[in-house]
Amino acid sequence: MSTTGEIVILGSGSTAFAAALRAKERGARSIMIERSVLGGTCINWGCIPSKTLIHCALFRHEAELGERLGLGVRRDGVDFPTLDGHKFAVVQELRQKKYLDVLAQLPELSVIKGKAVFVAPGTVQVEDRIIESDRILIATGGHPRVPKIPGLEHTPYLTSKSALLLKTLPESLTVVGGGVIALELGQMFHRLGVPVTVLEHGARVLPAVEPEPALALQKALEAEGMKVVVGAAICSVARDGAGVRVEALIDGEPREFRSQQLLLAVGTAPATEGIGLEQAGVELDPRGFIKVDSEMRTTAPGIWAAGDVTGGMQIATVGAREGIAAVDNMLQTGCHCELDYQSLPMAIFTDPEVAMVGYGEEAARQAGFDVESQTIPASAIPKAHVTGALDGAVKIVADRVTDRILGVHLCLHRGADIINEAALAIRCRMTVAELADTLHVYPSMGEGLRLCAQAFNRDLTQLSCCAE
Repeated sequence: MSTTGEIVILGSGSTAFAAALRAKERGARSIMIERSVLGGTCINWGCIPSKTLIHCALFRHEAELGERLGLGVRRDGVDFPTLDGHKFAVVQELRQKKYLDVLAQLPELSVIKGKAVFVAPGTVQVEDRIIESDRILIATGGHPRVPKIPGLEHTPYLTSKSALLLKTLPESLTVVGGGVIALELGQMFHRLGVPVTVLEHGARVLPAVEPEPALALQKALEAEGMKVVVGAAICSVARDGAGVRVEALIDGEPREFRSQQLLLAVGTAPATEGIGLEQAGVELDPRGFIKVDSEMRTTAPGIWAAGDVTGGMQIATVGAREGIAAVDNMLQTGCHCELDYQSLPMAIFTDPEVAMVGYGEEAARQAGFDVESQTIPASAIPKAHVTGALDGAVKIVADRVTDRILGVHLCLHRGADIINEAALAIRCRMTVAELADTLHVYPSMGEGLRLCAQAFNRDLTQLSCCAE
């Protein structure tokens, strides 16, 4: 048994590394325990590999658009092994530079390979080694959630992880789910030439997103040729020759969907199974995620948790910031460090990209604000006509009393880049009038933020392209 004054971190993803780096800044040492691959989900089978393939699929889509304008001839074939090799090279390079090389420069951090299991409060066991600490951070992340569907135990299926490990493209694909991962991967495969059908249980895709950008994206995906079926209640799945069959009720009517592959994309489950949380006194919420307070403390003294395992904003950057806050609260008495989640942006890497920061309209009302909002279509932005990226919308939610911007929600080409300005505006407590008065580059897609702000008090149809 060894008692350590070091911070013990379970996991080695972006949350864990951010915490270890913060500990170093604060003059503390860390022990990181990882049972799988260094770097966690984001670098290995999440953000980096998926966005690499999504970007490559964009090349093929834009080649098709260029062909319609008379610019060259598009090759119909997709050399998927080469594409997969490129993805692997990107992952390998970033894992080396951002994790292995960083680790080599951190003598304050040691890594133990193996599975950490709590055997008592403040005590974990890794194989035959017992480690005690009064500062433990659980950053084990999550894994794809597999729903209980009749017939699934006898039916082959993909998850967001295994779909990115495929060595050949599916001949056709049915996606169960209409959330972030379902639409990102669904559009990616569609653009690589795979017929894709998305089955969403709710009335529209992205049910957690504001309706205006979500519906704009759904319209864009359908216009591109993807089949999006909403109101789909999955009844069962089964093998169907060399493929799969999904039986569902669509608005109460039975339907069958056949494809060569089935992708389950219905969210993330916490990676907490088998790590002994009950022995540690760490409580879970009804969904199985670790309960934490605003300072990332669990219900067990001396144990914090951060990142996807807590079930909050499941984004790598947010998890990293939560890891930093947890370490600050561990090491600084009276710190009471908390995150301002309303100024943290997120994006969905479809095309057009959906991005948001701050309050949604209904959430703002529930928070007690006197809410007003404006939404403009992407077609109101001159640059959208230049690029042909006319699908989408921009929505601003504001406080009617103070004119302060409370939230920005958009669906635009390159929307993930544009939302950063909105995050800064919210963090700096800017008003709609101040945003409307801020000159933007013309023509640019980012000008959509200013135009939407102007729409609160002006009729955009009465304005020329770049006049005040």
